[in-house]
Amino acid sequence: MQRPASRRAGRRNASSYGPQPYGPQPYEPQPYEPGPYQASRPYGGRGPYEPDGPYRPAGGPYPPQQTRPQPWGAPPYGPPPRGPQAPYGPQAPYEPDTDPRLSGDNDLDIEGFDYPDHPDGPVRPAWRQRRRRRGRGRIRRFFRRRTVRVIVALIAVFCCWAAFSVGQALAAPGGGSISSKLAEWARDHYLGPVVTFGEWLTYQPPKVGGTPGFSLAAPAGAQAGKKYKKVHGFTPIIPARLSSPAGRPLTGEGSWRVLETVKGEPAIFSTFLRPDKVHTSYVAGIVSLDQRLVSFQLHPGSEDPGPGNWKAQPWIPPGSRTGLLATFNGGFKLNSAGGGFYLNGSYHGSLADGAATVVYYRNGTIKIGQWGRDLHMTPNVVGVRQNLKLIVDHGQIPANVNQDVLGSWGATLGGGYYVWRSGIGITSGGRVIFVYGPGLVVQTLADLLKRAGAVEALQLDINPEWMSFDYYKAEGTPVDPAPRALLPTQQGSAYRYYNIYSRDFTAVYAR
Repeated sequence: MQRPASRRAGRRNASSYGPQPYGPQPYEPQPYEPGPYQASRPYGGRGPYEPDGPYRPAGGPYPPQQTRPQPWGAPPYGPPPRGPQAPYGPQAPYEPDTDPRLSGDNDLDIEGFDYPDHPDGPVRPAWRQRRRRRGRGRIRRFFRRRTVRVIVALIAVFCCWAAFSVGQALAAPGGGSISSKLAEWARDHYLGPVVTFGEWLTYQPPKVGGTPGFSLAAPAGAQAGKKYKKVHGFTPIIPARLSSPAGRPLTGEGSWRVLETVKGEPAIFSTFLRPDKVHTSYVAGIVSLDQRLVSFQLHPGSEDPGPGNWKAQPWIPPGSRTGLLATFNGGFKLNSAGGGFYLNGSYHGSLADGAATVVYYRNGTIKIGQWGRDLHMTPNVVGVRQNLKLIVDHGQIPANVNQDVLGSWGATLGGGYYVWRSGIGITSGGRVIFVYGPGLVVQTLADLLKRAGAVEALQLDINPEWMSFDYYKAEGTPVDPAPRALLPTQQGSAYRYYNIYSRDFTAVYAR
């Protein structure tokens, strides 16, 4: 039995079309048909089952619904706009995709497709963006590990130290190009094999054949054939012309010329020779110095041997240039020379018996020989420079000059045998011979020294950056003479010893 309220609700909801069968009925929406009670419908003139929203028939009999402003504001958070919306709106007919980038018939990588026609500009596919975010996340997690942070910190400290050390080497005074300074720094820090490998990659063997790039003839007035008078019993020694190892001599080849005079007497002679019959475009410079007219002074280098109580400067400062006639390079770096260095009571390393040695005496003369056999320490010795072994000994060239060239006679640029080399010797009469030039092997250097009269000789430094023989002309300013290089092909400035220099060298003065 129904309660009164339920009966009223039942009568109100009863269909005017008569009783309906029980059970679920299939839903079949019927078109609206106005009934007799249309004017008296509740809910402001809208039937309780009248569809609302975008499915309400347009132009129906009901007035537009009056709604209050909604708190969520404009889309996208408000209700959807009325009217046909995709995907319910009209659809374009199907057309096959003609984009060649998506057809699979080309070699373009789909990962590079950035949708250039997108209204917001070119964008990457979402899956690519997610992949990139995952990659960045992995990198961040990798660098958050303590071990990785420690390794990165150590690498940063090492790079800072290396940059500081290299900067000091490049800024240090002493001459030399940037490449030579970097090579020296690397060798001093156990990177010699790396430097040698790099030089080997860039090494170019000497040219075969050809002619020299400059004239070997002596300028007018410089020939040694001039007659010199005997002054107070002094008899000048004029060296004999040298034969050319290359065969038939060129004009001026082997003929001596006067570079410097002292009190009107010839003190320094020079000439040029081609070293062999194969490399005929290369020229070696040869100098002969009379110790009766000149004196020798040993100077330390700012880096080799370095600072010390040497009582000598690593350069030729103003005020000490009067009477300066010539300068030439020293030997290997002392850690590779196989001997030591001594100057004015101070040592760098120990003097080795059996080493080839140049000894400087208080009277300005020098002697060359084997330490411990020909030469010894005496009170008259002011300087000693040792370098490798003798390459001319008692007028003979030892057979070992062609054995283990790189190990016994120094690492060369690119591991080549034919490189810039220099050497110094002494004749039986006491004249000093200096030879240097390009395209030389140890055997050729020794042969040139012996050809010029040396009975004892040793190799000095090698490779072009460290080669030099400069002579000086007063030209009206005897207190500051101007230097000139003997060989036009000599590298580096002729003024190198007027500034602080990194390697030891020898200065030659007029007596």
